[in-house]
Amino acid sequence: MLLAGVVFTSCGKSARVASPDCNTTVKVTLENGAPYYSVVKNGKPVVNPSQLGFLLNDKTPFNGDFTIKKVQRASFDETWEQTWGEERYARNHYNELTVELQETNGAQRLLNIVFRVFNDGIGFRYVFPEQPNLQDFEITEELTEFAFPDDYEAWSISAYKVKYFEGIYAKAPISKLDTVSTPVTIETDGGYLAIHEANLTDYAKMNVYPVAGTTTLKSDLTPWSTGVKVYAETPFATPWRTLIIADDLNQLATSRIMLNLNEPCKIEDASWIKPMKFIGVWWGMHILEYTWGQGVKHGATTKNVMRYIDFAAANNIPGVLVEGWNEGWDGVWQNNGELYKFTTPYPDFDMPKVAAYAAQKGVEIIGHHETGANTIGYEQQMEASYDYYKKLGIDAVKTGYVSRLLDKKERHGSQYGVRHYRKAIETAARYQIMIDNHEPVMPTGLQRTYPNLMTQEGIRGQEWDAYNSSNPPEHTTVLPFTRILAGPADFTFGTFKLTNMGPEKTRVNSTLAKQLALYVVLYSPLQMVSDMPENYEGKPEFEFIRIVPVDWDTTIIKDGKIGDYVVTARKDRHSTDWFVGAITNEIGRDIQVDFSFLDPNKKYTAKIFKDAPDANWETNPYPVIIEEKEINADSVIDLTLASGGGAAIWLKAE
Repeated sequence: MLLAGVVFTSCGKSARVASPDCNTTVKVTLENGAPYYSVVKNGKPVVNPSQLGFLLNDKTPFNGDFTIKKVQRASFDETWEQTWGEERYARNHYNELTVELQETNGAQRLLNIVFRVFNDGIGFRYVFPEQPNLQDFEITEELTEFAFPDDYEAWSISAYKVKYFEGIYAKAPISKLDTVSTPVTIETDGGYLAIHEANLTDYAKMNVYPVAGTTTLKSDLTPWSTGVKVYAETPFATPWRTLIIADDLNQLATSRIMLNLNEPCKIEDASWIKPMKFIGVWWGMHILEYTWGQGVKHGATTKNVMRYIDFAAANNIPGVLVEGWNEGWDGVWQNNGELYKFTTPYPDFDMPKVAAYAAQKGVEIIGHHETGANTIGYEQQMEASYDYYKKLGIDAVKTGYVSRLLDKKERHGSQYGVRHYRKAIETAARYQIMIDNHEPVMPTGLQRTYPNLMTQEGIRGQEWDAYNSSNPPEHTTVLPFTRILAGPADFTFGTFKLTNMGPEKTRVNSTLAKQLALYVVLYSPLQMVSDMPENYEGKPEFEFIRIVPVDWDTTIIKDGKIGDYVVTARKDRHSTDWFVGAITNEIGRDIQVDFSFLDPNKKYTAKIFKDAPDANWETNPYPVIIEEKEINADSVIDLTLASGGGAAIWLKAE
């Protein structure tokens, strides 16, 4: 609720706002008419004075000659329930400062800067009010800076040298970074920072790069092919620039600043949105057991998909993803959208029969729309294809955009791409269709507003392990504190045949126990059971995948170090059960897990799936020990994680 609002006129050159706990303060100043901001926490600088503003149209500056016309302050505190998420409830508690600026000369244009300061960080955005001297305009550069007081180490991926954000996060000093995608996670002397953005709507994705010879990161907006960053008209608001300021990894990973800076849910009745696990006619294609297109090895045949449905129904897996079912896969893969026919099955796939069979078995079909990044072709078929699925009782679609450029022209993170993805999500919502978006723009919390946007790729997932450029074991120990800060990720783990896959004889760089633990450590409300059914048959470890939830009430990072290991605990949203996942990098390690998060008035039976003593991701990835123990809130257990290994624990209240 809105607690207070105060408006006053100011002729001064600065304004301040503090967090609700008074520990963090943002100061906005004018230096020779140019706006700057700085951030202090507990008396120590977090962000030194940093530039704000824009270059518009033909490089016209819109960052100086300002005076502070008015300052507004407000406070807000609410707790809202997520449709689904890592936590059931999120607290949205902040103090707000709006600084209204006006140029003193010339056109006397107006610009407002709005800051919201939370106990765990800040968000700020620019608002261009409706005004006679600024109507249609082009942003050629956003001048936002983050000037850090030291050359901290930062985890990041390149913005333009990596396709679809599918990169390995690396650590380097701020001053040595490339132009990098956000989120960027920074390790400071006493905690962690994370730069990202929220509510990316009709704007370009923000990247950042170091100003030469400094520890200042500056905004870099993903351009259109014209070189313009953003086309706009007043009134207009930018996305929020966010900075998590965390004392520890738990506060970093459980910050809800990004979600809180998005608009509340616009779907009046969201009861049809259901988190779920799913298996897919998918992995066999990557390891060349199946093909997407027609032929003797076609994966999406009626018979084969019904086999997957039978397996899902027998093993508490609510969904089956079907790729390669529609005409168009026999042409050129990329920019093939004009050939894909999203309502025309191949002759060997009877979509109505398969959909009816799945419904009879209580299984959801997840459809697939690979567009080849031809957004024009997709938008021409979008309404008809969603309607087609809906009439068949199909409530979820995986979309894909495999090509470096949309329509052979625009970047995925450009304003053009952002507009297209938003159109797809809003159209799907009208048809009550859930979306799993691959090759997306980086998530920025839109799932709060449209919770049918269930999960996205935008991550170097486990499909890379089907190729010789597979992911190192360290990769998954970095992701919870980098890419996952942006939102759920369809990483596609759960592989049980870890070695000698396909003609290339590739492998998954993990132990089997770690594959189980990832269901707790890496979050997605649509969580894939990635392997082929035959590789799960007769495996006692598969019990954990059958019972692990995908929708949570509470999340806690119990222990960890970025790039080394992670221990995550989560409480099921629909029962009193808890689940723990622990993973490590290439280095095996001994850890202790305490259970102080449990209800002190209850006893729990812990079923533990852990690496056997001789397990090793390179030489012996399969051995798992399964054991049971009685656990309570005072319990502490020792776990030995193998090299590249992990452990998964199911805690059931007695």
